[in-house]
Amino acid sequence: MIFNSTIFLLFFLLFFSIYWFISNKSLKYQNIFLLIGSYFFYVFADWRLSSYLIAVSILNYFLGLYIPKTESVIKRKILVYVGVLQGVGGLVFFKYFNFFIESFNQFFKILNISISIETLNIIIPLGISFFTFRTISYILDVDKEKIEPTKNWIVFFNYVSFFPSLLSGPIDKAKLLVPQLENPRFFKYKQASSGLRQILWGLFKKLVIADNIAVFTSQVFDNSSEFSGVYLILAAFMYSIQVYTDFSGYTDMAIGIARLLGFEITKNFNFPFFAQNIADYWRRWHISLTSWLTEYVFTPLSIKFRYYGKIGLILAIIINFIIVGAWHGANWTFIVFGLINGIYFIPLILKNKMNKTKKNKTDRILPTFREFFNIIKTFTLITLSLIVFRSNSISDAYNYFIHIFSNSFIATPKIDVQNNLIVISLAMSVLMFIVEWLGKNQDYALETLLEKKPMLFRWLFYSIIIFLIVMYAQTTQTAFIYFQF
Repeated sequence: MIFNSTIFLLFFLLFFSIYWFISNKSLKYQNIFLLIGSYFFYVFADWRLSSYLIAVSILNYFLGLYIPKTESVIKRKILVYVGVLQGVGGLVFFKYFNFFIESFNQFFKILNISISIETLNIIIPLGISFFTFRTISYILDVDKEKIEPTKNWIVFFNYVSFFPSLLSGPIDKAKLLVPQLENPRFFKYKQASSGLRQILWGLFKKLVIADNIAVFTSQVFDNSSEFSGVYLILAAFMYSIQVYTDFSGYTDMAIGIARLLGFEITKNFNFPFFAQNIADYWRRWHISLTSWLTEYVFTPLSIKFRYYGKIGLILAIIINFIIVGAWHGANWTFIVFGLINGIYFIPLILKNKMNKTKKNKTDRILPTFREFFNIIKTFTLITLSLIVFRSNSISDAYNYFIHIFSNSFIATPKIDVQNNLIVISLAMSVLMFIVEWLGKNQDYALETLLEKKPMLFRWLFYSIIIFLIVMYAQTTQTAFIYFQF
C-alpha cells in the first residue's frame, strides 16, 4: 500500500474520518485506533514478518521500563546491550547475512579455492532499517536519561509503528513523537491545510518527475553499453534528480499525512541541491538519518579519535559514511558510495571548513555566481557517487564510467528512447527547482510561498499542479526507491 495508490487513498479517507470522530471521545481510544491502523497498513503491505515488528516493540518496551530501575551498573549495561544488539543483530541477519555469505564465497573463488556455502531464503521485514533505528535511539536515550521511558505500551507501540513514517522514515526520535502521542490532539484547519499542500507537492515530485525520469534512467543504467556518452551523462544527472524527487516526495507525503492526523514529525530534507559544499549537502539530505548517525556514531568516534587530530576526524568521517552506505543495503556499491562521500570530506577537514558554510543570501531572487558555482560543483560530486549507488555491481559502475568516454559521445543510442519524456522531465524539474529556490527559507517549498498572494492566484497554482499530475503521471504505479532500504 503506497501513498500514491488508490487503495491508500480509500484507506486514509476512512481512517481519517473515524480517527477524528474518536478524538472527541478519548485520547486512549484514538491511540488504540491509530495503532490498529498502523498495523493494518503494515500487514497489508507485507504480512509475513509483521510478528517481528510486534516482538521488537514488546522487547524494547520492557527494556525501556527496566533500564532506569536497574541500580547495578553491570546489569544496566547488559539490558542496554540486549536492546542495541537485538536491533543491530536483526539488521545484520535480515539484510546482510546472505551478503556476507556471497562475499565469503566470492573471496575464495578469487583465490581459486572451491567453497560454496548456501545462502538462506530470507524475507526482509519492511521498514526494518527505519524502525530499528527508532528503537535503538530510544534505548540509548533512556539509558543516558535524555528521556523518560513511557509506561503506556500503546504509546510506545505507536511510536515504533507510526504508519506515515514506518516504511521509509523519517526516523523520528522518541523525544519528538512520544509527547505528541501522550497529549490530546485536536483537528486544526491551518495544520491540515499545510499538510494537504505538502502532500500535493510530494505527489508532484514523485508522480510527475521521479516516475517519468525512472523510465529513462532504467533504460540507460541497465544497458549502458548501448548509449552514447552524452546520454550516459544526462542519465546520471537525471538519476540524481530522480532519487531526490522520489525520496523527498515520499517524505513530503509522510509529513503531510502525519500533519492531517495532528502530528509534527521530523523534517527530512532542507533543499539539499542548493548546498554549497558536500558537508552542507549531508546536513540537508536525509536529515533524520544523518543526525542519528552523527549523534550515535560519528560524535562518539570523533571523541575517541580526538588525539589523532585531523587524521582521527577523517577516520571518524570515513567510518560514519561507510555505515551510511551499508545502511542502504547489502551491496558493495552502497559501501563504495558511502566511502566516496566520506573521501569528499577530506579537503574540507584539511582546510578546517567542514562546519563552515556560507548560507545562500536570502534577499536575492537569483543566486550569486559563487553560490551557483558551488551548487553545480556539489551536485556534480553527488551525481558521480550516485552512479555507483544506482549500479547493480561495482563492475557495472566501472563500465558505466568507461562507456562515458569510450562510446561515441554524441552517437544515436541503439535503444529507442522517448525523447519527449526526457524533455517533459527536465521541464518539470526546472519548475520544481524554481519553486523550491523561491521557498528555500521555509520547511517545504509551498509552506508560505503563496500565503500573501490573492486566493485566485493560489488556487490557480494548485490547479496547475493537479493538472500536471493528472496529465503526466505514469499509468503504472511504482514503489518508492527507499522502500527497499
